[in-house]
Amino acid sequence: MTGTMGTTDAATWAMLHEEAVAAMGRAYAPYSGYPVGAAALVDDGRVVTGCNVENAAYGVALCAECGLVSELVNTGGGRLVAFACVNAHGEAISPCGRCRQVLMEHGGPGLQLAMPGGTMTMEEVLPGAFGSRDLDEVNDDIQEDK
Repeated sequence: MTGTMGTTDAATWAMLHEEAVAAMGRAYAPYSGYPVGAAALVDDGRVVTGCNVENAAYGVALCAECGLVSELVNTGGGRLVAFACVNAHGEAISPCGRCRQVLMEHGGPGLQLAMPGGTMTMEEVLPGAFGSRDLDEVNDDIQEDK
């Protein structure tokens, strides 16, 4: 396994890959024909998964990463430690920009991602990310000005 944000071992990556492939098999992708599955390790040892769920109104489709984060929050929260996302061929794929932001919020800069070119941290995938600390800084300044 891994420490809170330590190095994830090969067995854990293999298990996350298998869980992501299983989630991909449950995807609802009748419009794009592009099923996606995701799996992540939580800092308390749980594994959460998600799959994409499309909609005839394309813009309201749900990405696999969003389903995964919903499961994370619904099952007690915590921080994501290691994340894998796959396509219909079981190949690692990159999260889209929106999902990178969602993953940053729930994993932070040290979250490890299995990317097509190898493992990367969230900091490497989304450098200079906007986050809760940015909101806190502005809110603190506003409160001081009152």
